[in-house]
Amino acid sequence: MEVVKSVRIEKGAVVVNGMEDFTFDAGEFKPFAKAMYKHYEIDYAKFYKMSPLSKLGFLASEILLSEMDLSGTDPDQVALFIANSSSSLHTDNIYQETLDHTPSPAIFVYTLPNILVGEICIRNGFKGDGVFFVQENFDKAFLFEYAGNHMEISQCAMCLAGWVDMDFDGSYLADLYLLK
Repeated sequence: MEVVKSVRIEKGAVVVNGMEDFTFDAGEFKPFAKAMYKHYEIDYAKFYKMSPLSKLGFLASEILLSEMDLSGTDPDQVALFIANSSSSLHTDNIYQETLDHTPSPAIFVYTLPNILVGEICIRNGFKGDGVFFVQENFDKAFLFEYAGNHMEISQCAMCLAGWVDMDFDGSYLADLYLLK
């Protein structure tokens, strides 16, 4: 198994394969996410309806998969293994605030952490296995071992694996890897 590409997004910066690729000093995630979306020329109307957590993971996956030729890859052979420490708690809190008035079904959908995996799969047509782990801390060794074992057993062609987390204090981190 090899790491083909990596993307790290945090504190207004995008780092691709260890090199800073884009920065935007917005302070908050929302304007930074919009700036990334425009900078990387992503065209996906559903983006604007996503929760902040899903936007973070989606943007990281778009950057990770950009310039990758996936035409010969069987969509059934692409797996996603994502983890974080808070599940969808950030979005759960946003949804909770709507309960005092009119509950929002558009937000409710994102109260499941696995929806992030689903958004990436839908966008790219991936049909392989998808798992969302909730861990106290980012355990990259565990995720890589899990992905490696999965790829060996299932003959999976490639895997997106990593950490996507959003905290109440406004901090966020996406640390994704494309493994083959």
